[in-house]
Amino acid sequence: MRIDRVKLVSELTRQDMTQKKLAELAGVSRASVNYIKSGKSCSDVVGNKIAAALRVPIEKLLEN
Repeated sequence: MRIDRVKLVSELTRQDMTQKKLAELAGVSRASVNYIKSGKSCSDVVGNKIAAALRVPIEKLLEN
């Protein structure tokens, strides 16, 4: 699964949330959030945890 880094960053900004806070809420490592933010792909499980922590549908974060 590949989360669009621009969409992720804009959602973090919109919610005034740090990468550290997102990692805590999602139950993933901060390194995982950083990898995704730098454009790397992630597992479906991690992607869904991040979407749930941001309270947005996963489709809103995926690359087109």
